[in-house]
Amino acid sequence: MKMLVVDDSLIVRRKIEREINLADLTEIVTASDGEEAVEVFIKHKPELVTMDLTMPRMEGTECVKELAAIDPDAVILVISALADKATAIKAVKNGAYGFLCKPFTESDLNEALVKCIAFSKKLKGNK
Repeated sequence: MKMLVVDDSLIVRRKIEREINLADLTEIVTASDGEEAVEVFIKHKPELVTMDLTMPRMEGTECVKELAAIDPDAVILVISALADKATAIKAVKNGAYGFLCKPFTESDLNEALVKCIAFSKKLKGNK
């Protein structure tokens, strides 16, 4: 399973890459903003995406919407410091599967990703 990590912070992208302990992931690609994320998504076709919300060029909720339009089966986990309910609801309405607040622990991240992977496998099984 391929995963795309989208965050404008190199530190956060590296933290996510470092803290993932999941055998299901075979490849991790990254993007630093929404526009780059769309390009990388089209090129690599990841099944799983982590998405920051506050980024230059294209913010996360708009990017979620675009990625969901390209592949409705992509499972998108929003990871953001913006923890208000309205933001989370908007992201989910645009196509995100879940929401994880920053700062997060390695355990929080892996637990959320395990749920995302299980959902992705369920989606594939129903086709």
